[in-house]
Amino acid sequence: MAAIRKIAVSTGIYWVEIADADVRILCGCPADAVKHLAKKGFIAAVERDGIEFETGPNAILLSDLAIQSGRVCNYAEFPALQMLYMQGLIVPGHPNNRGTLPMLIGSRRQVDAQMAYIFRGNYGLESEQELLDAGVSAALARELMRMKRAFAFGRIRPTEELLQPIYLEDAPKDIGGGVTVTRNGLNLFRIAYRGEHADVDLNRAPGQTYECSYRMESHLLRRDYFSVVHSGDGDGWDIDRPAMSTVVLFQGRVYLIDAGPNIQASLDALGIGVNEIEGVFQTHCHDDHFAGLTQLMCSDRRIRYFAVPMVRATVAKKLAAMLGETEIEFGDFFEVRDLQLDEWNEIDGLEVKPILSPHPVETTCFRFRVFWEGGYRSYAHLADIASFEVLQGMLSDDGAEDGISAERLAQTKRDYAEPADVKKIDIGGGLIHGAAADFHGDASRRLVLAHTHRLLTEQERAIGSGAPFGTVDVLIEGATDQLRRNAFDYLREYFPTVPMHWIRHLMNNQIVTFNPEALLIKEGQAASDVFLILSGSAEMLSARANGGYVLFGGSMVGEMSALLGTSAEEAYRAISFVQALRVPRDIYRDFAVRNSLYRGIVQSRQECDVLRSNSLFAEGVSGLTLNRLVQAAQVQTFDAASECEPPEAMLLLIHTGSALLEKPDGSAELLAAGSHVGLGPLSGTAHRGARIRFRERAKTYALPLELAGSLPVVRWKLIETYRRRYLDVY
Repeated sequence: MAAIRKIAVSTGIYWVEIADADVRILCGCPADAVKHLAKKGFIAAVERDGIEFETGPNAILLSDLAIQSGRVCNYAEFPALQMLYMQGLIVPGHPNNRGTLPMLIGSRRQVDAQMAYIFRGNYGLESEQELLDAGVSAALARELMRMKRAFAFGRIRPTEELLQPIYLEDAPKDIGGGVTVTRNGLNLFRIAYRGEHADVDLNRAPGQTYECSYRMESHLLRRDYFSVVHSGDGDGWDIDRPAMSTVVLFQGRVYLIDAGPNIQASLDALGIGVNEIEGVFQTHCHDDHFAGLTQLMCSDRRIRYFAVPMVRATVAKKLAAMLGETEIEFGDFFEVRDLQLDEWNEIDGLEVKPILSPHPVETTCFRFRVFWEGGYRSYAHLADIASFEVLQGMLSDDGAEDGISAERLAQTKRDYAEPADVKKIDIGGGLIHGAAADFHGDASRRLVLAHTHRLLTEQERAIGSGAPFGTVDVLIEGATDQLRRNAFDYLREYFPTVPMHWIRHLMNNQIVTFNPEALLIKEGQAASDVFLILSGSAEMLSARANGGYVLFGGSMVGEMSALLGTSAEEAYRAISFVQALRVPRDIYRDFAVRNSLYRGIVQSRQECDVLRSNSLFAEGVSGLTLNRLVQAAQVQTFDAASECEPPEAMLLLIHTGSALLEKPDGSAELLAAGSHVGLGPLSGTAHRGARIRFRERAKTYALPLELAGSLPVVRWKLIETYRRRYLDVY
């Protein structure tokens, strides 16, 4: 019988077990890796000596690359928590605690980054000074640190006391029990034991994405004036549901409360394109509420980010730690809107009040309200609250080093008890989550119980209810057609010089709905209609081209085929429910001809297709944004054997031909068609001295870096390229 057992768990995740050496390695840890392990049975509930606990890994092998294809590869927080506490590897007196720490294995850069990021996930801001720097008053900073120490049993511990860092360098590394791990190339590893070995490849193929561990039914949302959509009532361990989250719809705008793992899958199921999101409200920085933020960066505009300054500072520090960088400026990716704690903040007519929630990291609950006939309509979101029993046990005098004051406990009870039309509460239990019993007799009209991975008990069902994914609570019904308003805005931006009566002419067409997976346009057939996508997302697919791209609201589909009367060269398929303005082909052609737009539309759409073929613009970039980029692009041709330095102020896209990027360290990278090169948005000098040598005649497009780099999704991918070329090396 083989001593090494290797099993593919999911895309980018492998299980390697050497039972004789008591080594169990989780290889690769993208978001929700623990859920994939649980679904495959590698994490299971067992009992020993009368104590129930879980099985699972005792080591994590990290990806050499922090980012691949726009997605973060290393989220070790929840796998680490599962090892430490669910398995009991560091719990005093636990039968699984044998005095050895679980291991974090990988390059020095990635291991150190994950150790720092896990520390931030455990404690948030680590000192009174950091709290003061985040704008917290001296009195509140002291109070928060007292509560942090109480949750941490009196002491904030460095991650090195919880996890053993194992750095992979040139030689095989002995990780114990005679097991060695060797890196054989970028993201290529060999795990060996007594003459046997298993090879692990953590590289992702082009177009390959990490999988979501659960499936969600698709929903077609009605855009009421003020409503809440329950987009998750599970937690970080729930294998069947997204973690606790909510979508708030107000005046046609889409707001998220938190951004957990696999948020793109949730948005697809709800028929929401990332470009439709107006803003995100952040409660705190734990991964089940934080990990999806990087996916929200994959938009062509800065989504507004709402949080109190101390929460925003915590999130920024954790994200910077995860990437192993200095603190990333949030303003490059989000339009930051700091909220005032314990005050009503108005956001375009929507009022929101953040309320302090005692927790190991900086955390706020949120209350939302809108005034309407007869008074306010309100929603309360109480994520990551502690039970009154836990808080009562932390009660101490103000002079004590750790604990919670009687005044704060009383205020917290009043805050949690304030009624709302709809209130969603965390009932996850344990040290840092709430209890349904604390809300027995709550005066709210509807009480939703969330943040748990188990079924509700009979007692809990008598207190509140669940809210399956996609459930909607309408607080104020809508009386306007928001989709037509969106269509008008898109058309005015597409055709700014066209007289208004022609915009109204196009507007007088039908809005149609496509079911998920339905074809809007078939490849090889002439398009009978042009579609302007208003909500949801679709994808371009072509049997003759490698890869495709995703389209969101504001994108036109079928223009070229309709205008030229030719067969469509690609298919367009709905990913979610898609709502689109349908313009018949003859109406659109007549509109283009009468307004002298025909030639310009055809030429610009051809240039847009060139940009779309580059991975930088294959997702999250609307047709409107592509038009602006096309207008700014400069076409340049380079002869074979010519050379140049990477342009400082421009982003160079190679459309045809190829070149070699010669790096200062002596290595070289092939730049094939579809590649890009430029200094990117990161500071540093790693790129200085690089040269581009063209191997054959090449056609390129040069875009102003100030313009292209201002698009969050492009900026994020430029960071990925920069890291892969110059930083994430082994």
